[in-house]
Amino acid sequence: MKVTFPHMGHLWLVLKVVLEGIGLEVVVPPPCTRRTLELGVRHAPESACLPLKVNLGNFLEAKEQGADTIVMAGGVGPCRIGYYAQVQQEILRDINCDYEMVVFEPPDAHFSEVRDKVKYLNRRPWQEGVHGVILGWQKACAVDDLEQEVQRLRPREASPGQADAVFQQALAALDSAANRKAIKRAVKETKATLAAIPRQADAPLLRVGIVGEIYTVLEPLVNLNIEKRLGSLGVEVVRGLFLSRWINDNLFKGLLPLPGHHPEKTAPPFLNHFVGGHGWESVGDTVAFARQGYDGVIQLAPLTCMPEIVAHSVMPAVQRAQGIPVMTIYLDEQTGEAGLQTRLEAFVDMLHWQKRKRAI
Repeated sequence: MKVTFPHMGHLWLVLKVVLEGIGLEVVVPPPCTRRTLELGVRHAPESACLPLKVNLGNFLEAKEQGADTIVMAGGVGPCRIGYYAQVQQEILRDINCDYEMVVFEPPDAHFSEVRDKVKYLNRRPWQEGVHGVILGWQKACAVDDLEQEVQRLRPREASPGQADAVFQQALAALDSAANRKAIKRAVKETKATLAAIPRQADAPLLRVGIVGEIYTVLEPLVNLNIEKRLGSLGVEVVRGLFLSRWINDNLFKGLLPLPGHHPEKTAPPFLNHFVGGHGWESVGDTVAFARQGYDGVIQLAPLTCMPEIVAHSVMPAVQRAQGIPVMTIYLDEQTGEAGLQTRLEAFVDMLHWQKRKRAI
């Protein structure tokens, strides 16, 4: 059994160590590229949302490397991720791509089913599997910690790209880390290297929060490297969603005391209940960013994503009540880099204008 999974930002770093911890041979798909997207678009329904298409491309590229089994998450509620696996499995069968698919539905609704699937996949004593889960969690927290440092540094570094180069080296170090001590050492050394990067002279910076559907927020191919683009425009980016928060919410049911926003406290009265996907979080995080004095918010979503459309519909009320500009960007395979860059530059110019106006 050679197991693969879909990419979502740096999630591969976590899934790899967890699956290897239960004794599986893991085939990490190649990083998402235009080829990945083109493969998925070629075979997926045109109306399918963008994450499904990119994931399908991941599976086809992993098949070229010998993968024969797919492990992926399911979903409940209005979000279409609940039937990704079924649609993708039918597509793969239609094009004679032989895969076994193991889908893990949310454990709070399907605990016995999740347990049975873990038993089916497991090849080692359960203690080793638990160690793999703990190590995966530690790597997720380490990646998030370092990524936030890079986001803070991008608009301040004298030579653009240095922080990202250091971060890529850190990912390789975390990938090879076999225990908590090695993870902590990689984080410490990376932070020291980041701290030594030359900074430019003090310049007026903007702080912009990123909210939206988690895949479009975390996957650079899909959002056309929006964080780097904003960094080059002198914008410090802060995300509401990170891997550790997603894992905590979906696997540990929010039991771990992570810093972050709580949509059940901040989204009402604009949105009072769960609407699927991360629509509730998008509204709640926007309110939280406004209260923390951020200059603006950008909402990212796949085209036709219903939960984010619901969130988008209440954003005007949030803007009026909280006094924070919000720009919503819907993404699909037709989204162009030039058009996105123009929209970002216009949004940043507007935020600078508003900031100067408030200072008068």
